[in-house]
Formats: sequence, C-alpha cells, structure tokens
Amino acid sequence: MDNSVLHDFLVENIPLWQQNPVQFFGEVLSFYPDEWQKEAAFALRDNPKVTIKSGQGVGKTGFEAATLLWFLSCFENARVVATAPTLHQLNDVLWAEVSKWQSNSPLLKEILQWTKTKISMIGSKERWYAVARTATTPENMQGFHEDNMLFIVDEASGVADPIMEAILGTLTGANNKLLLCGNPTKASGTFYDSHTSDRKLYYCITVNSAESKRTNKDNIDSLIRKYGEESNVVRVRVKGLFPKQDDDVYMPLEMLEASIILEEIPPADICTLGVDVARFGNDDTVIARNMNNKITLEKIRHGQDLMKTVGDVVVECRNIREKFKYKKTIYVIIDDTGLGGGITDRLNELKSEGKLSGIVIVPVNFSAAVPDKKASEKYHDITSYAWSILRDMLEEKETILPNDTELIAQLSARKYDLSSSGKIRLESKKAMKERIGESPDRADAVVLSCYRNKIKPISVPTSLIGTKDSYWR
Repeated sequence: MDNSVLHDFLVENIPLWQQNPVQFFGEVLSFYPDEWQKEAAFALRDNPKVTIKSGQGVGKTGFEAATLLWFLSCFENARVVATAPTLHQLNDVLWAEVSKWQSNSPLLKEILQWTKTKISMIGSKERWYAVARTATTPENMQGFHEDNMLFIVDEASGVADPIMEAILGTLTGANNKLLLCGNPTKASGTFYDSHTSDRKLYYCITVNSAESKRTNKDNIDSLIRKYGEESNVVRVRVKGLFPKQDDDVYMPLEMLEASIILEEIPPADICTLGVDVARFGNDDTVIARNMNNKITLEKIRHGQDLMKTVGDVVVECRNIREKFKYKKTIYVIIDDTGLGGGITDRLNELKSEGKLSGIVIVPVNFSAAVPDKKASEKYHDITSYAWSILRDMLEEKETILPNDTELIAQLSARKYDLSSSGKIRLESKKAMKERIGESPDRADAVVLSCYRNKIKPISVPTSLIGTKDSYWR
C-alpha cells in the first residue's frame, strides 16, 4: 500500500478502533470473538484492570493475542509487555499465537515487525513495541514506563506475588492497563485476590468451558460424571472456579498444577517405566515414562491382553535407547498384584534369553507390607507409601507431570484418612473406583514410575549397555 494512502487510512480508522476493539479484531485480524471475548475487550477499553478466570479450551490465548495487537496498533508509542510463568507458555503458546494473527493481517505486516521476543512499530522501534518477558524475577517486569502501556499476564495463578507486585508498581501512566488471564489453580495470591478481596479494583470475568462453543462437551460430561460437579478438577478445568480446600484429599490440585508448569527441576540421570496393569474390563493398562524426573504417559491401552502389554514395554525400552541415546539401566516397575505377575514373568523370561539387555524388572506387590521399616511407622500400607514418594517429589518441586486432565483428576481425587494406629492410609483402589466409577490407572502408573524403595544398587556390564550404572539414590 502506498505510504500516503496507508497514513490516511490509519488516521481515519484508528480512532474508531480505539473505541471499538471488536471492530479492530474483525477488520484487521479476521478474528471473530465469542461473547465473553467481546465483553472482555470492551471491559479493557473502559477499565484499567481486567481479570479473567476460565476453564480450559475457551479461546483465552487467542483473545490475549488479539488484544495485544489491538493496543499496540491503536495507541501512539504503545508499550505492551506479555508475560507468563514459563518460557514454554510464553514463547510456544502466547507469542506464537500473536505471530499467527499478526502474519495473517495484510495491514499489520505493513506496519509491524515481528521477532521471537519483540514486535515493533516500523519507524519507531525504540519506543513503540511489545515484548515477551518470562515472569521469573521482579526485575523482568521493571523499567517499563509509557503513557499508553498494557501488561498481559497469562496463566496468572502461576505468577509469584513479588512479580505481580512489580507489575502493579509499574502501572502509573495515564492509559496503563493490566489484563490477567488463567485457570484458577490456587486459592491464594494476586490472581485469587483479584476475584475476591480486591475485586473492586478489577473488572472480573469467569468463563465456563461447558458454555463455550470451542470445547468438547462429551469430554466435559465424562469428567463431571466421574469426579462430580464440585470436584476440584471440574471446578478449575471446566467451570473456571478456584479449588476448594479438601482436607481428606492426599494430593491437592494446587500442588499438581504447579508441577505441570515447572521447567527447572534438580538434575537427574534416571529412566524408569511405571506399568499399571488393567484388572477388569473397563480399566486401562498404562505405561508412564519417567525420564530424568519428567513424566509422560506413553501408552494407554484398553482391553489388551498381557502379551501385547509385554510388547509395549519392549518397544518403549527400545525407543528410549534410540530416541534419547540412553545407555544406562532402564528400570521397569510393574504393579505385580494379580495379572501384572504374568507380565513380570514374561519380561524376566526375555531377560534370561538375553533379549532385554540393561533392563531391570522391579515387581511391586501392593498387597505386601511397607518394605521400609521407618516408613512402615508412618504409612499403613505399601499403596500409601508409594503415593507418598510422588507427593514428596511434588512438594520439593523435583518432578514435572504431564498436562493430562484425566491424570490430574485421578491424582487429586484420591482420599486418605488415619488408621487406628495413627498411620496415613489411602482409600483402596476398589473404594475409589466405586466412588468415582473409574480406577486410578494413570495415577498408579505415574506413582510406579517414581517408586524406588525396592530397587537395589546395580551395575550393568559395559558390554551390555555401554556404561556402568548404579541406583540413583
């Protein structure tokens, strides 16, 4: 477009877009907002602070990206700071979404220059720009001052209070605005306060995933049937409500959600597979991989016979060797109770035939006593003890969980009490299944991947896997 024509076009339309961000969304970005997104856009136009808590999959990231581009394009010498608790959330999710909408707009390609960390107004790059900064230190949020300024905080529940305080202290200009968005994963902190004790300072919006046209209603209905309308996983991930404090839940949802967004954990050099074997027709067989304390769900099988599960274990061990070039011992930790014994036996046969080099099979019998004498004084049974290992790792921020709603629901739904001898006792797998209609198969596989007490120090000949290895703790 000719520069003079572009100039005249902007002079005519920018005042209109300043007053009507939804018009900008449609005409410039071809972004057509849902009703809650329209409400939020006008709320940000009219209020200095807007806070949005929502369930998952409602279009939050798209709205943040559109809002960033609206403010940056429509206000002179605008300065926009986008932040999130982790590099992944900021760069791979939010900033990538901004890039998508900017690159799809012929107008914005003419006036804005995009890089991986900065979007600048062409001809005024030093003063008129948007940047991406991780919310890891208060210093990252300081030093920004401009009359027209917008802070966008994604996954605001995960941003620490000192960082939020630094952001709030920066907002002193005439047209300075704050947009907080996120799943309400914890009932404390600045994001929580913005919807409770400090709500008079904010325009507050709550978005229910069940009411969004973007979400899968069958998945939502299934989640509600299994865990209940008032379960924390439904409250947070569907309804966009803060979790309740459940005194009898062994793993609080806040702890689990905090693990999902972790990016830095203590260094480790371990590899385990946790194998939970389906006992009944509607249960799942699940294989969880724990690679250096980052856990992934690798296989979820329904209605599969034992020998096929053996094959899955063998294939996964082979993938670890090939994909990660992992040359040390792989520990395969199996729920050996009941049907799992058949998998243990067959894997041991393959080892004896020389077909599973550098792999240690660790059976765990959940009907046995707690194997550690000291732990037996605190935990009623081996299930309670095994789950405590994962809980301790979560408390110490030593492991990263996968962002799998079913897994988080299972982990956060298991209850506990104290036995007559004062020991911690988790409800049985049978009782949990009767209560929620589902066995905690994914959760147990993850727990097994972290179970270590039965594993003894082992050295494996270099001729088998290329290096010596010993038990990691």
